[in-house]
Amino acid sequence: VPLPPWELFDDEDLVDLDDRLRAEFRARAVPQPRGVAQDPQVLRVGARSYAQQCAACHGAKGEGQPDWRDRGPDGLLPAPPHDASGHTWHHPDEQLFAITKQGLAQLIKQPDYRTARPIYGGVLSDDEIVAALSWIKSQWPLEVRRRHDVINSQYRKSLNR
Repeated sequence: VPLPPWELFDDEDLVDLDDRLRAEFRARAVPQPRGVAQDPQVLRVGARSYAQQCAACHGAKGEGQPDWRDRGPDGLLPAPPHDASGHTWHHPDEQLFAITKQGLAQLIKQPDYRTARPIYGGVLSDDEIVAALSWIKSQWPLEVRRRHDVINSQYRKSLNR
């Protein structure tokens, strides 16, 4: 069943969406990126993938586009920052991976959801997606990385309930 447009979500809807996303992740075999890869080669691949595929919209330093929380004249949201000022680190790794690979519309089963964000399945390999996400995370201050680790831990525990 497709979801209503984001603007129509209230708190109950968000709880329902959260439950649906958890069920979806349990049902899919999605690679489980964990923590920040410390392997210099992985970070080099991630930096290259980010520069080639992400920086044009999200900025070379992950600063995002201006007014990223407000829809533009085309009705689309600008690219959010991936640095500590944005909300990327508020999402567990599995969601970041799935959104990057499959796109939000597929993940939430709302095929008419409009976004300027490309889908990278078929463009980047799973390893390149994990590397790009690892590079993004390696740019965050230590405190943000620690908070993100807690979010990941809480999310994974919630999948087992």
